[in-house]
Amino acid sequence: MLFPLLYAVYYQEPVINAFIFSIAITSLSGLLLWKFFSSKEPIGHKEGFAIATLGWVLAAGFGALPFLFAGTFPSFIDAYFESMSGFTTTGATVLVPIEGNPYSILFWRDFIQWLGGMGIIVLVVAILPALGAGGMQLFKSEVPGPEPDRLKPRIKETAKLLWGVYIIFSVLQVACLYFTGMTLFDALTHMFGTMPTGGFTPRNLSVGAYDNPTFENIIIVFMFIAGANFTLHYKALHGNPKSLFKDREFLFYCGV
Repeated sequence: MLFPLLYAVYYQEPVINAFIFSIAITSLSGLLLWKFFSSKEPIGHKEGFAIATLGWVLAAGFGALPFLFAGTFPSFIDAYFESMSGFTTTGATVLVPIEGNPYSILFWRDFIQWLGGMGIIVLVVAILPALGAGGMQLFKSEVPGPEPDRLKPRIKETAKLLWGVYIIFSVLQVACLYFTGMTLFDALTHMFGTMPTGGFTPRNLSVGAYDNPTFENIIIVFMFIAGANFTLHYKALHGNPKSLFKDREFLFYCGV
């Protein structure tokens, strides 16, 4: 929430306190959970699924706080729906109209979708050193499929690499949109909706509001990239582009 808070401060928006209160509540809750519920016991399959499920529920709850405190939605249910839709990259929204809301709120709304695109549990596995072997159970509970692909022997390193590829494509899309005429804010927020294939944008008419085929084509290309398996992208970027066309899933994806 620090990034949208900086936006709110920069533009002197009336929602600064909304983000400050949200950060305080989220941080305090995290400290209390760590203090009273942390355990050194190994994480098994059941615990992994339980933590992943609870993680998404709590993330959506805390993510809804800025919307609630800023008065973006009249009820917590609406704020929670928008937050959960963002984190799960569902793309459904109850925000009408979209335009006219503070930049920081629109930034947060799109940013949580980007965070959910690669998976908040995968992000936790990548940045928390204390998980140890339990990180594999969390990773399995987050990533679809019978067995997640390992790019490195340690699952923590695999999670970092996946997020690294995700960030590289994200930066490339922002650059492409910005240098073809889109404002930096709009480029960022449209990237936040493209890379997770969720679709949130800061405009009522989405990308159609610009009536610009160049913007649309850039978003189409990166949406296609984002819909594919990121382990294949990693292999392609590291000198093995043929791996893309040897993968049956990717070939079927291209055919569809």
